Formats: sequence, structure tokens, C-alpha cells
Amino acid sequence: MTNSAKILAFSGSLRKQSWNHSLVSLAAKAAEDAGAEVEVIRLQDFQLPIFNEDTEAELQAHPALSALREKLSSCKGLLIASPEYNGSLSAVLKNTLDWLSRPGAEGEYEPAFTNKVVAIISASPADSGGIRGVKHSREVLGNLGCSVIPEQVTVGAAYQAFNEDGQLVDANQANEVRSLAQSLVESITL
Repeated sequence: MTNSAKILAFSGSLRKQSWNHSLVSLAAKAAEDAGAEVEVIRLQDFQLPIFNEDTEAELQAHPALSALREKLSSCKGLLIASPEYNGSLSAVLKNTLDWLSRPGAEGEYEPAFTNKVVAIISASPADSGGIRGVKHSREVLGNLGCSVIPEQVTVGAAYQAFNEDGQLVDANQANEVRSLAQSLVESITL
């Protein structure tokens, strides 16, 4: 592929048995099947302190921040599963986006969100599937300069939506995830 789609995929959930991690993994596989190079990470492997401008300068060299900045800078797209907490995106997702939106102290890092193409998905125990969290995630990512594709997938009643292998039980939902992944890859490679 001449204009290869390199995608960074992650969930805004820290749970070991996260439905959102299962969902983003399924979407990542579908994006790979569509020709993209996808790296799936877990934010618990890149734990950052709560963003605070008073400590920002001293934490510029934090190893997790440096690693995430490198991953963000090297991709063309993001695939984010955004759990809904109290009608919004998760604190860990917001904190990660806040840190990644800040320039480095010595100019060694410029926020790399502009022109990133993003797809947002969500799984929730609620019937709504986390739609309110997706809406807020879309707004935050748009404010950062990302191009968020219009397609989105929300999976309600997540406690029964996945089988023990992490696959979606409902074939229609699985097809929606594949379609979203295809749209993301096509949007990146246009």
C-alpha cells in the first residue's frame, strides 16, 4: 500500500477484562484485514500522573509520556474505545489526551493530533452502549484537531455482547465494527 495506514489503537479502560479492550482489539483486527498496520496498546502500561501544570515541566521526561508521544507521532490514525463513565469519557482517556496535547519543554515534541483520523467505539453495560461518552470523546478529539470519522459503534449490554473468546455474539454488531474499521483505513489512505 503506497499510503499505508498506521493506526494506534487503545481503550480508555484500565480493567483487565475490559469490554472496551475486547472491542478495540476486534476493530484493530478488522483494520489490519483492510490493509492497515495497527498497534494495540493498553493504557495501564503507560500510566501517567494526573495532569497538573505545576508539575508539567518536571514530568516532561516521564518514560510513559515519552513512549506515548512517540507512538502518537508515528501513526496516521487512532482507534479508540471510549467507555462511558457518568455520561462522559473515562478519566484515564482524558488524562492521556491532555498530556499528549502539551508541547515538550524544550520544543522536542509538538502535539501530533492535527490531521489524525480517528474512529471511536464504545462498549457499556448500559443499553445505550456508551453513546454519551462517545459524543464527548468526539468533541475533545475534534478540539485537538483530529478528523473523527462519522461512523461509530456502540455496544450495549456488554456483559452479554461478547463470548468468552472476546468476540461479539451479534453478527450485525461484528459487521458494524468491520465496516467502521474499513472506513477508518479508507479515510487515512485517501
